[in-house]
Amino acid sequence: MPAPHKYPDELRERAVGEVRTTGRPIAHVARDLGIHKEALRGWVRQAEADTGERDDRLTTAEREELRRLRRENVESRRANEILKAASAFFAAELDRPRTRPTR
Repeated sequence: MPAPHKYPDELRERAVGEVRTTGRPIAHVARDLGIHKEALRGWVRQAEADTGERDDRLTTAEREELRRLRRENVESRRANEILKAASAFFAAELDRPRTRPTR
């Protein structure tokens, strides 16, 4: 589960919208809204990536997909390790000589 956001989503959207529509410098908008300027800079860059204006960052959808695929990869590796251990166990059982019970 991701960490909670320090700033509410509404404030993020408002700040990014103000930078993008007014063209005011990020530092000025951040100071007016009481936001750290580097946080706002990151939000603006992410918004630009999401709209296709930047291609040096992953979009939010791509980030979520990457996160999901990494989780699946970890689960698959864990399952493979369990299957390897189980197959080794059963292979050892099959290779063991069997004795017949005496009557």
